[in-house]
Amino acid sequence: VVGSKSLKNFCITWTMVCIALCIILPCQLLLRNRDRSTVIERSNNSLDMIEMSGFICGYISCVFYLGSRFPQLYKNFRRRSTEGTSYLLFALAMVGNCTYGLSLVLKMPAPESFRAPYFLHHLPWLIGSFGVLFLYVFVS
Repeated sequence: VVGSKSLKNFCITWTMVCIALCIILPCQLLLRNRDRSTVIERSNNSLDMIEMSGFICGYISCVFYLGSRFPQLYKNFRRRSTEGTSYLLFALAMVGNCTYGLSLVLKMPAPESFRAPYFLHHLPWLIGSFGVLFLYVFVS
């Protein structure tokens, strides 16, 4: 019962963090854009508004994608059973997430100087795909 309450509290907290991120990050992006009174030329290392928006959406997606697995974990933990869980769904989702994550890793640029920026730009999707694989271990 104590573990069940803490898991439920964790799920509620996770949901609140997701909602806060969905509100705060776009607001910060809009404020950042509004505060720019002069046009700044884009350097090769800086992110423009569209790239930054995609990056923020990637992290929001990652948070929701990982967070979507906690209700099933909580339900399984509470019932102490995985009855009614579609193992085919989880097996196919595991294969899909694994191949997606591997495609990002295998597509990494050959020159080492490009690897760190590539990795950082794809980090939310890597966390999402491999993080879900980690959570599926607990579901199964």
